[in-house]
Amino acid sequence: MFRTIDALDVKGKRVLVRCDLNVPAKDGKVTDTTRIDRSVDTLKQLSAKGGKVIIMTHFGRPKGRDEKYSQKLLLEPLAKAVGQPVGWADDCIGPEAEKVIAAMKDGDIVLLQNVRFYPEEEKNDPAFARKLAANGDVYVNDAFSTAHRAHASTEGLAHILPAAAGRLMQAELEALGKALQHPEKPVAAIVGGAKVSTKLELLGNLVAKVDYLIIGGGMANTFLFAMGKPVGKSLCEKDMAPTVLEIIGKAKAAKCQIVLPVDGVIASEFAENAANSVVSSDAVPDDKMVLDAGPASAEAIIDRLGGCKTLVWNGPLGAFEIAPFDKATNAVAQWAAERTKQGKLLTVAGGGDTVSALAKAGALESFSYVSTAGGAFLEWLEGKTLPGVAALEVKAGGGCGCGGKGH
Repeated sequence: MFRTIDALDVKGKRVLVRCDLNVPAKDGKVTDTTRIDRSVDTLKQLSAKGGKVIIMTHFGRPKGRDEKYSQKLLLEPLAKAVGQPVGWADDCIGPEAEKVIAAMKDGDIVLLQNVRFYPEEEKNDPAFARKLAANGDVYVNDAFSTAHRAHASTEGLAHILPAAAGRLMQAELEALGKALQHPEKPVAAIVGGAKVSTKLELLGNLVAKVDYLIIGGGMANTFLFAMGKPVGKSLCEKDMAPTVLEIIGKAKAAKCQIVLPVDGVIASEFAENAANSVVSSDAVPDDKMVLDAGPASAEAIIDRLGGCKTLVWNGPLGAFEIAPFDKATNAVAQWAAERTKQGKLLTVAGGGDTVSALAKAGALESFSYVSTAGGAFLEWLEGKTLPGVAALEVKAGGGCGCGGKGH
């Protein structure tokens, strides 16, 4: 169980909010405001409750103070998103931050300079965490996407100040909990992408938790190769075959059914609208490569998902970036989106390629929850403890800093 901002009395208090506003930018302008937009609920609610809202975030990977990574470019889109002016402190600790924070009125919102201008941030240095804590009375972590890192502003602060999860963190944790910790069964997981080697821990964790594990993308070729099927010139990690057979064995023991493509779309080259054809997974020619799951595979996946209540999705089924190798991903995504709209399927997806693939399929808005958290989402699926989340958990019998306000 974790604390939320409902447990905090913030009126008149300085509220340090860790957001992830590491947004794409070009020529000093923000090019995609998704992460800003997703932080708005927390910022506006804390401001409306009379808190003095102090935003901490990082931008890029600076080595020490570097104006190229100044967060001043966030001020305009932030102010627009929250519907009020946002103040600015050109430091995150020390006299500059103190002066700006001291002048705040209840409900004001201020953005601090890049926490990564200090190397102590990523080292989770206790002295640096205390300097950050000096700026606040309570701490709210709304950056699930950085929760897999034990940094001063993502983990250290939660041990110094009364702490809670912001609305975005809360939504992420609740969605992931519904998907894998307390799911409605049967549960299916779609795992795609290029390499088995990058998703070993993920596959190992999922076979113990899901009823159906649907494998797509280049990973499917490695599975098929391990089972003695021809893969031609397809992307395939042949040296991973013994590991794949171990995963298949674990799945059998856990009564998890692994679903592999029964046909594939093949071509001689990976290029837009390359000449292609559909063949059975038993009949891939030596001089061709599989670039997508075939129509019979997409149908079989949809058929399998028809009896499921929960779907977790990480990774596309083929080379979705270019037509016509996006067909299987699009077909399954659109079906899952429709099923979600009907209230018959809980769908949780995450990972960069997955978000892009669902957006391309026009399915993104209809999924129950789409995580933009990348590494943190993957580590959570792998069953790992995320330091930034663990620090917010209410220990049995432990105080929570809610001042008796309840949860």
